[in-house]
Amino acid sequence: MIENIKSGGRAAALAVAMLSLAPGVAQAGKDEEHTDPSGAFSPMTIEHSLGKTVIEERPERVAVLDMNELDFLDQLGVEVAGAPKDFVPDFLSQYKNDPDVMDLGFIVKPNIEKVYELHPDLVLMTSLQANHYDEISQFSPVLHFDVDYRNSQSGYIEVIRDHLMTLGRIFGKQELAREKGEELEEKAEEVRNVTEGRPEKALVVMHNNGTFASFGVNSRYGFVFDTLGVKPASTSPETGLHGQPISSEFIQESDPDILFVIDRTAVMEHRPVLNAESLANPLLRETKAWKNDRVIFVDPEAWYVTGASITPLNIIMDDVLKAYRG
Repeated sequence: MIENIKSGGRAAALAVAMLSLAPGVAQAGKDEEHTDPSGAFSPMTIEHSLGKTVIEERPERVAVLDMNELDFLDQLGVEVAGAPKDFVPDFLSQYKNDPDVMDLGFIVKPNIEKVYELHPDLVLMTSLQANHYDEISQFSPVLHFDVDYRNSQSGYIEVIRDHLMTLGRIFGKQELAREKGEELEEKAEEVRNVTEGRPEKALVVMHNNGTFASFGVNSRYGFVFDTLGVKPASTSPETGLHGQPISSEFIQESDPDILFVIDRTAVMEHRPVLNAESLANPLLRETKAWKNDRVIFVDPEAWYVTGASITPLNIIMDDVLKAYRG
């Protein structure tokens, strides 16, 4: 869940990738169950939004093209042979300088020659790399994670759990995948129990070099409202991946009880994350959120770089709980 504006080429690649994303709520891929209690592997066919992927043998050399996929495999204890290293979040930092993990370029524009050179027996990608699916499929099985980065309003955690279970079956980690999925849903239920019946309304905004964008119920952070039960402070149609550009006056007029701030600049320019002292905006300081010390400067790597796997979702839910529990 990341874009890159450091160079024109990478920014253009991101724009193309984002335009290719299908609207609506994606459905997780379905696969045929071909594992037995002994742990032996039988060929399986997995259906996803880009086609069908046949896996003949348990993969041993896996290339991941998205940090969410890297987090899934890290949580399942599966070794990774290659991954993009342009934006590796702190919670996956062990892969950044690991010489045994080949650098596959950029998240939005992987180096296909490097992927080929790796000779992977499975490549994992998301919609950010979907335009490379046909090319990579010519030399390796490719599994697409059918998560919708444009609109996470409904079924978001179910899609993530389904993909986690699919990976568990592929790598013989079914029980661990099931446990991780159950823990994720239990944490979501904990958050819903806290937010249920609460009157506070919240805004989710992204800060980018002094400007703001708002994300509502039909956006990449729709699950915060739909799944986690946070009440929106604005009913504007803030759809899509990039949100709706807004002014400081908009935030002041919405007057949220809670304000979640995602500092995109901190990620893209490797700066310290904003805090109450560094965000010197007099209009924001007039909101109830600011006056009541309920402006949450969230973990931008979890919210912006990833956001669709186990570790970042837990971090996001902790940020939401922080807003309600203090």
